[in-house]
Amino acid sequence: MANQKNTGQNQGQQNVANRVANTVNTGTQAIFNAAQNTLEATKNITTNAVSQTAQAISDTAQNTTSSNQQNKQNQQNQ
Repeated sequence: MANQKNTGQNQGQQNVANRVANTVNTGTQAIFNAAQNTLEATKNITTNAVSQTAQAISDTAQNTTSSNQQNKQNQQNQ
């Protein structure tokens, strides 16, 4: 009888341990997914910032070139 009681207690403890392990696993997966989503969002933000900076540099270079050409034409016309 005592052996059956111990077996029941062991099974109950094992069930609790399994539930705790499953809860930890689920929590770990949620944390991992959140971290992965944060990294992906950071990558997208960084890529967008680099693209916008490159476009701003390109626009500035084109405006400078156009302005220099206009200045040369104005000087030649004077």
